[in-house]
Amino acid sequence: MGYHVDENDIMWVPQDTVREQIASVLAAWGMKQEHVSATAEVMVDADACGIDTHGISMLSPYDDRRRRNVITLDVDIKVVRETPTTALIDAGGGLGYVPSLLATKMCIDKAKTLGMAAVAVRESAHFGATGFYTRLMAAEGLIGIVTTNGSGPRTAPTFGKEGKLSTNPIAFAAPTKRHETFSLDMATTTVAAGKIRNKWNEGDRLPLGWANDADGNPSDDPEVYISRGGTQTPLGGSRELGGHKGYGLATMVEILSASFSGASLDTSPNHGNNKPGSMEIGHFFLAIDPTQFREAGAFEDSTDELIDYLHGTKPLDPDKPVMVAGEPENIVRAERETTGIPIPPGLRAQIQEIARQSNAAFLLV
Repeated sequence: MGYHVDENDIMWVPQDTVREQIASVLAAWGMKQEHVSATAEVMVDADACGIDTHGISMLSPYDDRRRRNVITLDVDIKVVRETPTTALIDAGGGLGYVPSLLATKMCIDKAKTLGMAAVAVRESAHFGATGFYTRLMAAEGLIGIVTTNGSGPRTAPTFGKEGKLSTNPIAFAAPTKRHETFSLDMATTTVAAGKIRNKWNEGDRLPLGWANDADGNPSDDPEVYISRGGTQTPLGGSRELGGHKGYGLATMVEILSASFSGASLDTSPNHGNNKPGSMEIGHFFLAIDPTQFREAGAFEDSTDELIDYLHGTKPLDPDKPVMVAGEPENIVRAERETTGIPIPPGLRAQIQEIARQSNAAFLLV
């Protein structure tokens, strides 16, 4: 499969090439070679399943953060505290992918031995799509839960107009037998911040409800959020539409991610900019072995039964059957095995400039 460009000037690029492009830039920035391949793998997986906010498009914000010395590319990752069922990892101020893969492996190994395990990560930065790590746990027959706080307090609490929390995502995955893994991966905001960034990249307007201006009024201008003090809305939006529930979930994620690990709270003064070379972000990982509660296979049978029941829901549109979490991403993943990954013109121009300034190979040609 080669490149092709559609009528919207979107270039569709093979996954291997996107992976190589990401790796080329990361290596040029000075990331340790043993960390480059793992990081690129997680990033391209996000693009492969349609989470275009967390793949190659993240190179632009990463470039900005390294220039501002709020992330460190050449880091040593250390386990600073450990028990048979828990651990605390210090990510050294680097991107969160490699320490999160380590945390996931530790959770899997400990949970398989003792039934459940929890690992926290501190001194970290963005770690990609949260669901990547829970899917790894589910593939080993475990229930996985992962949370993270974020880089900037840009989400306003219910009734507020100041940003106090980040998008604070949470992921949950459960193993199955007959169906694909149940895989929920969601921001606790109305949309991921990257969706606003991607609209801004291409000069598009926002759907009303994604963001508010500095006075708390709905805005469809991504520039208002990017550089004029705007805020994101918590999941649900207004109080009348259940935004207080999204706000509560975001606070729960903050507690799990930061209070366990000792990471900086989103609400801390100058969050993410207090320590050179670190955004002080925290992650939380939990793995549970269902055989600690039921005989082997019984949990998966129950989950499959639930999915069958939900699939049987009469749809509003016969051409749009009811799905469960993870299935839309699985459909996109299968499609992009053939089509490749879409690179819009604005993003492609950004990657080209980043590669030029970093003396990295530019492969999206």
